[in-house]
Amino acid sequence: MKINKIPEVSFLKFLKHSLEILKNPLPFHNANFEEKGDIFKLNVGFNSNIYFCRDAAFAQYVLQKNQKNYVKSKIQTVDLVKYVGEGLLTSEGGKWKNQRKMMQPAFHKKQLQNLIKGMQDTIVSEYEAIVTNKTINLFPILNDLAFQTVVKSLFTKAAKAEDMERLQFITEENQKMLVRELRQPYLGWWFKMSGTLDKYLDLSKEARTILKGVLDERKASGNRYDDLLDMLLETKYEDGTSMSEEQLIDEILIIFTAGHETTSNALTFTFQLLAKHPEWQDKIYEEWLSLGGNDTDLMTRITASKVCQQVLEESMRLFPPAYFIDRVNVEEDSFNDMIFKPGCSILFSVYEMHRHPKLWEDALEFRPKRFAEGSRKFSSQYFPFGAGPRKCIGNNFAMFEMIIAVTELVSKFKIQSQFDAIDITPLITLKPKNALLRFEKR
Repeated sequence: MKINKIPEVSFLKFLKHSLEILKNPLPFHNANFEEKGDIFKLNVGFNSNIYFCRDAAFAQYVLQKNQKNYVKSKIQTVDLVKYVGEGLLTSEGGKWKNQRKMMQPAFHKKQLQNLIKGMQDTIVSEYEAIVTNKTINLFPILNDLAFQTVVKSLFTKAAKAEDMERLQFITEENQKMLVRELRQPYLGWWFKMSGTLDKYLDLSKEARTILKGVLDERKASGNRYDDLLDMLLETKYEDGTSMSEEQLIDEILIIFTAGHETTSNALTFTFQLLAKHPEWQDKIYEEWLSLGGNDTDLMTRITASKVCQQVLEESMRLFPPAYFIDRVNVEEDSFNDMIFKPGCSILFSVYEMHRHPKLWEDALEFRPKRFAEGSRKFSSQYFPFGAGPRKCIGNNFAMFEMIIAVTELVSKFKIQSQFDAIDITPLITLKPKNALLRFEKR
């Protein structure tokens, strides 16, 4: 077998571009992909390499076909764990399997039916902050909307507003610190020596204390709300035992971290795209009217909102909130005559795969009609929620929430863009930068 040599990007080049990588690594990676091909090896110093890949077939192989030989990288299983604990997103092996099996029923479509009216009420309430006939930055409103939707879905009205505001602050601050650690690995010693890291770890401890207080109050009250917290408290392992309090706090922290920001990002990009393509606002509005508007059963309307779903799927193609997926191979593996020794860090760029001209016709254009048959048609090259056994457990929750959010806003307002081009800030998730919009009442 002829072994294909993987092109390498030197540590010197990495160091030379380190400041721009800190701000936004995507142009640097794109330039390397264009020069080196769909996979390259980046030398990040200390005899450490990361394989960057935009080969969708390799991603499908790693995430689905041979997923048993791959685990998540240190980014999630060590770096993120110290902030949010060892829950469904960050655990591996038997622990992950047990947690996934236990929690899956809580996120089933039938269970989510109990939550969607609360989602709608929260979204309508948050939209009261929209000022008409004036340029506003929509992202903060949508960020609060997504966070409050998670809060109400988890805790109904049982959590104190000031506690949840503090929890939102901690979640966002810790993410910023993690980004610094990942993009400036050469400063790891300084983060420890200066006490910077300890400051953020103390914030994590504070978040756990807040959540423990919420749990104690729920248990003491004896009240039942049929929310996500009730579902998680009642789920059992196969041996009949319940989740420990520490484990439950881990899972709740991860739901907050993974559940609110990805949704607020996706919604913001969607409304920016709709502002640039008003004809799709009209199509969503016409669909909403044809389905009976708010007079129709909510779940019926959500599942029938096909145009809205196409718009959301195309938006997440162009601007995937989870814009990279990382894996490490346990045993030696090969793909297309490329050999990967055990322990290779492989980072799949969802952003690049979703914009690859060989995979998508008019790859950079906003064309929701390409999803007229649903995202299953592109399952081998479309990964907004990941793929395989570790596909995001909350994908249905997120889609229901986003369909409600888009239809509620478009049914009330016309959206105009007050920006030239959509700009991005890649952190742990892909964040919008300039969501300046103007709203007129319909």
